[in-house]
Amino acid sequence: MNKEFIVDNEKLRKNLKEVGQNKRKVDGDKMARGKAVYVDDAKLPIDKLYHAKIMHSPHAHAIIKKIDASAALKMPGVIGVFSHENVPRVPYTTAGQNYPEPSPYDTVLFDTKVRYAGDKVCAVVAETPEIAQAAIDSIKVEYQLLPAILDPRDSMKPGAVVIHDELDATGITDKNKNLAAHVKAEVGDVEKAFKESDHVFENEYSVQYVQHVPLEPHVSITYIDEDERIVIYTSTQVPFHSRRIVAKVLGVPVQKIRLIKPRTGGSFGVKQEIITEDMCAMLTFLTKKAVRIEYTRHEEFVSSRTRHPQIIKVKTGFKKDGTMTGLSLKVLANTGAYGAHALTVQCNTGSKALSLYNCANTYFEATIVYTNLPVAGAFRGYGGPQGYFALDSHFDECAVKMGIDTLELRRKNQVKVGDVLLLSKALGEGREGFEQIIRTCGMQQCLDKVTRDLDWHNKKKQYAEENKKSHIKKGVGLAMLMHGTAIPGVDMGSASIKMNDDGSFNLLCGATDLGTGSDTILAQMAAEVLCIPTSKMIVYSSDTDMTPFDVGAYASSTTYISGTAVSRAALECKKQIIEVAAKLLKEPAENLYCQDSMVYSNKTQNKMSYQDIALYTLYKEDQFQIIGTGSYISYDSPPPFAVQGCEVEVDTQTGKVRVTKFSSAVDCGMPINPVMAEGQIEGGVHMGLGYALTEEMKFDSKGVTLNPNFLDYKIFSTLDMPEMTTHLIETYEPTGPFGAKSVAEIPLDGPAPAVANAVFDACGIRIKDLPLTPEKILFALMEKEQKK
Repeated sequence: MNKEFIVDNEKLRKNLKEVGQNKRKVDGDKMARGKAVYVDDAKLPIDKLYHAKIMHSPHAHAIIKKIDASAALKMPGVIGVFSHENVPRVPYTTAGQNYPEPSPYDTVLFDTKVRYAGDKVCAVVAETPEIAQAAIDSIKVEYQLLPAILDPRDSMKPGAVVIHDELDATGITDKNKNLAAHVKAEVGDVEKAFKESDHVFENEYSVQYVQHVPLEPHVSITYIDEDERIVIYTSTQVPFHSRRIVAKVLGVPVQKIRLIKPRTGGSFGVKQEIITEDMCAMLTFLTKKAVRIEYTRHEEFVSSRTRHPQIIKVKTGFKKDGTMTGLSLKVLANTGAYGAHALTVQCNTGSKALSLYNCANTYFEATIVYTNLPVAGAFRGYGGPQGYFALDSHFDECAVKMGIDTLELRRKNQVKVGDVLLLSKALGEGREGFEQIIRTCGMQQCLDKVTRDLDWHNKKKQYAEENKKSHIKKGVGLAMLMHGTAIPGVDMGSASIKMNDDGSFNLLCGATDLGTGSDTILAQMAAEVLCIPTSKMIVYSSDTDMTPFDVGAYASSTTYISGTAVSRAALECKKQIIEVAAKLLKEPAENLYCQDSMVYSNKTQNKMSYQDIALYTLYKEDQFQIIGTGSYISYDSPPPFAVQGCEVEVDTQTGKVRVTKFSSAVDCGMPINPVMAEGQIEGGVHMGLGYALTEEMKFDSKGVTLNPNFLDYKIFSTLDMPEMTTHLIETYEPTGPFGAKSVAEIPLDGPAPAVANAVFDACGIRIKDLPLTPEKILFALMEKEQKK
């Protein structure tokens, strides 16, 4: 239990000055003034910057027989052409995960084989982007086409072409069956439970390929500094993982790499991958030139990463009174051509969705296969949105079939305070996990808020009557959710804080702000511990030379893990401040306390400012630097809880679904900065509604992406968004800093099932295949009429 700085937190809630307050973002002013420095804005100590372009395969599966780059090499301004012929072959994984990575080492920079339309064939370095692209266009490649697998159900069939037949790939569960990974876990005896159940229901659901579409694409700049070290400026979530992986690819010690992450223009998981920094660093390593790679929007769609498509079978058993007796979730997941995050995303699908319900007999199995389609990877929610679409839609169906109120069925079976998450130990991060106990749960308060916002019971009755008179059918639906906070026993963060001679502080942390505001959150926690305004914290993050280690921004870990490390560092500083003040005031340290950048005595009228203490320690006697460090790893992963609900209108003449109202209530423990937490939730709703209704990557019969642009790939705009209401339900998580749990990913889990349930409420059709397009709605309505 994390008792160091939250023991009296609940009692002292009203006395908090920095935590739990809507403080301005520490980088807000410079971002508003256009002064924030992104990768492309960095002013670098280099004489000339060269540009790289990559040739991507037009074929889904082929052997590269010959690369004719003679015309390119003759072009003025071309520095070189690079492929498997002149680049070292080093197998690795692009997944930015903890070491050793649980993902297979099935990737090399350039191979003699391409495995999807968008795979890397070769690269050109030239003086300008235009010259580099012209050189790429002039290169002629001879391919030997191979059969392509475009449906994950075909991957393991006898006689299917083997996608990863290379000898040096490791960590693949079964190459010959195109089986990237496989996991199963069981608690109790689920088959016996089904046999003894009064009701057994089984359904299949499927979810689609979608892309992250961050505003800033992948971009990296690399150069060799005066110490012959490679410096990487890149937009990434995982600076330290990226440095380690790049060092492996180059075959150099980690100390020869420095990686700096400036501001990041959106990520959502796609920059938990090593996509451009490995290539860029290798090209600098080979040419000794400063090199820049920036993905186009087309490349971002086709050649970066996507969310894992899944086919999900859910089976449940119930007693007559609605008590769940058995729960089974079987997943067939498509990892695409490479296995980055293949195992771990699907583990999360099981551990997050299945853990919401307290069922003594639970079974989970995930089969993750290769196909010749774009690569799936980390995406905000990390398997949760897929699992919850299936499971919550299924629960809604079960309630209807049993004639039980849908809210009561969920409430009856959900986990509660004191419950053990039975699957948490079996489904860790590529290895056995740790037992988790629910210590805080605000689900009932969340449910009360959302049903009140939607006027749930009245609207269900009202719309049942109104829908008889109009082709515009209205309905309400919701989803109940649980996610996680960091990866127990894996995620680690660290920080250091030093005191300046005016009583301000420098905070150095490896945690990575992706636009989420984590720099501000961490500054607020440090400021609260040190009893200073947040404005007196100067934050530096994500420079592998200057900042302490942190695993990076993923798994909803930053506030919980990095925040605890920062708070520990602040406590160490505070202890030193009081020790110096005790000496100067000639009072016992236990008589002193800190407040408003001062140290006071609770026995006398003595006091001393932080500035005077700093000046003394730096200039006067027994000089030393007041500095604190802190690290933290947790074996707890306290889940946030949420309810998300919506109201929809379905036009039965066109099939169009319009979400008119959306309500979210989230128990994230103590919200460190409430308005920023609300922003996280509303941003998650935006992404989740696109997942539910419009977003889907389409492919032709040869595996080529048909809609790699914003004209044809439909993301929600501001005009598509409904009226939104957001509630933060405060609980006080005893294992978290200041009672905090995570908030970043759970808002993306609920929109798809909530919308699907609302569509069923409106017009009695159940769509089990995302997205809920007008075509699917119309087809289902026609089927319904034919059955009548």
